[in-house]
Amino acid sequence: MKVVAYSVKNFEKKFLARANAKKHDITLISNGLSLKTCGFAEGKEAILVSASDDVSATVINKLSDKGIKFISTRSAGTDQIDKKAAERRGIKIASVPAYSPASIAEHAVALAMALNRHLIQADADSHHYNFKLDGLTGFTFYGKTVGIIGLGNTGQAAAAIFNGLGCRVLGSDIFVNDNLEKIEQVSLETLLAQSDIISLHLPLTAQSRHIINASSMALMKDGVMLINTARGALINTADLPEALVQEKIGYLGMDVYEFEKEVFYGENPSGKSKDDLLLKLLTFPNVIITPHQAFLTVEALEEIAKETIHSLDLWQDELAVTNS
Repeated sequence: MKVVAYSVKNFEKKFLARANAKKHDITLISNGLSLKTCGFAEGKEAILVSASDDVSATVINKLSDKGIKFISTRSAGTDQIDKKAAERRGIKIASVPAYSPASIAEHAVALAMALNRHLIQADADSHHYNFKLDGLTGFTFYGKTVGIIGLGNTGQAAAAIFNGLGCRVLGSDIFVNDNLEKIEQVSLETLLAQSDIISLHLPLTAQSRHIINASSMALMKDGVMLINTARGALINTADLPEALVQEKIGYLGMDVYEFEKEVFYGENPSGKSKDDLLLKLLTFPNVIITPHQAFLTVEALEEIAKETIHSLDLWQDELAVTNS
């Protein structure tokens, strides 16, 4: 199958090549998918995209006109893809439903630990040969209440780690899972009111967009720790600065950002305009923002590449049957 992969980073190349094993003719390009770059899909049957690519209806229609029949995203989420537009044009979509949930869960806990023990500040001070302890006081996780919003594979993995730290773990999800023995499943309102630490692990949908906002923050404990390694738009980011100023949010750890598409995944040239809201968040010492790297482990990259190539294999078999 002839394929073009958009937005390919250097760290991905060897994993995709190894998983492909020369089965498919894949062109790897660093360009993101947009109306301007649809031309790279000329003569291809499928494209591979990332979470940051523009897979809107306009782009899909142009891809379809160029003969694209399949779109596979190297991510679990598909919210960047206009699925209705793809269906109208007969384009099939695949994603990587789950890849190393432990990787993302561990990053969420790492953010929580770093925020709590002021590791970024302590490291910066020590690099200036300053070893003072003032301002570095943290708290013990043991006995604290952690709220996990979203109890899929990643949410369960995060819950297991917090359980291991001796935390009481509350969970909230639209689906009740009777097999989660060490998670107390409660309403969202109860979770928000009782949790010392809140970690988001749910997909972005019309219902979950801005699930964390000024109103839901008002239900939280003062000084709560909020962690998001799921989707940026789960939080109404515009409400965060005031919550930080008022110390409703005492600690904020984000690996995703509501408007990250124009900012993350690369170096920001000095001449490029910067995101004012993001810059404002970065002025707070109790905020850590990482560049959507929670998935970035060897294990996760291997699984993403494996599942991506597997989708191409299945589509290749489908084409063979259709053309026979």
